[in-house]
Amino acid sequence: MKTRKFLAAAILALGFGFTSFAQKTVMVGGAAMYPNKNIIENAVNSKDHTTLVAAVKAADLVETLQGKGPFTVFAPTNAAFAKLPAGTVETLLKPENKKMLQTILTYHVIAGKLNASDIAKAIKDGKGKATFKTVSGGTLTAWMKGKDLYISDESGSKAKVTIADVNQSNGVIHVVDTVLLPKK
Repeated sequence: MKTRKFLAAAILALGFGFTSFAQKTVMVGGAAMYPNKNIIENAVNSKDHTTLVAAVKAADLVETLQGKGPFTVFAPTNAAFAKLPAGTVETLLKPENKKMLQTILTYHVIAGKLNASDIAKAIKDGKGKATFKTVSGGTLTAWMKGKDLYISDESGSKAKVTIADVNQSNGVIHVVDTVLLPKK
């Protein structure tokens, strides 16, 4: 009897796990982003985020982004990094520029989990704009253009959210098409 109850409970739990798992998995960079994995475990599989992953490793932020969180990460694609002036990424990846790289990367992170609907509500409440403090201490501004969500940095650059609500076990990722930079 105990075995049957345990087996029934296990099957039920497994069924619910697969149902929610299948509904929330998002494809990014040709790879499934599983909501039961953390930000790093998912990001390393995205072919569109190899530059970001290399930067996170060079900045010694892997352990942080594998932590409990929750975090909201605006994750620039390889194409976003390619928009930077020639040689910028290579320069930032040098050990002597680790602090600057950490500042830039943590500028893409907000403490807490903010889904696109949370950001949209904050924009509505802010009458068209919402500001958020980043982990690096800077400010990002969110706004809408039609149905598209944009994030502006302190330098005036704007990034379009191309894939929103990529849920992770320790937060959420929003894929962006531009690297955001803090004020110099």
